[in-house]
Amino acid sequence: MGMAWDDVVLMEPGVKSGDPTVITVNCPDKAGLGCDLCRIVLEFGLYVNRGDFATDGKWCYIVLWVVPRPSGLKVDWASLKNRLMSACPSCMIPYYLSQQSTCSPRPTVYLLKVFCLDRKGLLHDVTKVLCELELTIQRVKVMTTPDDKVLDLFFLTDDMDLLHTKQRRDETCEHLSDVLGEYCISCELQLAGPECEVQQGFSSLPQEVAEELFSCELSKEAVPKSSSSDTAKLKKATITVDNLLSPVHTLLQIQCVDQKGLIYDILRTSKDCDIQIAFGRILSSAKGYRTIDLFIQRTDGKKILDDENQASLCSRLKEEMLHPLRVTVASRGPDTELLVANPVELSGKGRPRVFYDVTFALKKLGICIFSAEIARHSTAERQWEVYRFLLDESPEYPLASKRARTEILEKVKRTLMGW
Repeated sequence: MGMAWDDVVLMEPGVKSGDPTVITVNCPDKAGLGCDLCRIVLEFGLYVNRGDFATDGKWCYIVLWVVPRPSGLKVDWASLKNRLMSACPSCMIPYYLSQQSTCSPRPTVYLLKVFCLDRKGLLHDVTKVLCELELTIQRVKVMTTPDDKVLDLFFLTDDMDLLHTKQRRDETCEHLSDVLGEYCISCELQLAGPECEVQQGFSSLPQEVAEELFSCELSKEAVPKSSSSDTAKLKKATITVDNLLSPVHTLLQIQCVDQKGLIYDILRTSKDCDIQIAFGRILSSAKGYRTIDLFIQRTDGKKILDDENQASLCSRLKEEMLHPLRVTVASRGPDTELLVANPVELSGKGRPRVFYDVTFALKKLGICIFSAEIARHSTAERQWEVYRFLLDESPEYPLASKRARTEILEKVKRTLMGW
């Protein structure tokens, strides 16, 4: 007898309010499965309290203790379960076929056009609705007209794969119209045409800005200017390599400051480096730090014994832990521009909820967004997803001042990192 498909993903709510929900995944293994599951958890705004990973290379068992961040966030647990199940290989598919079919087909892109009267926080309110509806923003173009109206163009993919139906498209526009109220002039959702390909990259990215965003070193501006202890935390990440404890696995003992998406960043890096995790334990955060033990192998099933390979892997992991997102404020002529960059997985996926977090931070600061866009930028090492926001000057918030720019950097960075 086989395992029932409903038992592949189990969810056990916490006993008391605030207790974590326990997610158990028991299914055939595939390359990068842990990364894919943690990415979905991050998409739903959930924080991993602790976790356990175990696999024999053919079957895996994963347990995650998760809580909403911020607390009180509404989570559609039934939809989350469906999404997690869709990421798992079917029990009916042989192991060798599940390994050959790790590349999913490219999702269909749709174009959402929202035309409305401008107001503070408008872009975040639209983004929040799209996140709640499980629509992923691939690219965006926001333009403000001289008569204080805004045209938002969102290139979307549907995580539920239902936008081809008229009902799903109508429901999306109705939700947006309800949230925007009298500010909404029109809302249209349709299959994206050739204009989707035009939006692939920026026309230009100044060299000094590119160097600031894509440098491997943490710039002073990228570090929130709070207490000296916070700065010390950012600069501290330790990885110990042990090849003596296990006869067939290399042990990585990782300790670093806790932050949003940390587990995803580590598993994403391991996936992109073709590292297989046979067993992992994620301990609860203590005094703002997280400890993680990973028993790993190369794809050929051997330990990582070469010193150069060990150093390269540890360096890559430290970079992703210390600097997973890049934030800078630059001048575009007389205007002020906020730029955020994050590395793209080799699978082509960007980090979840970045646009949501940035627009939320700017809304809390009371800063209006004159225009915004998302595109991909390639360097010699990797591809990046870059978010550009042209900020609207106002008497209440003089963006030309150094203090204002520092506040923007700190608020955006802390929101992205969950501090």
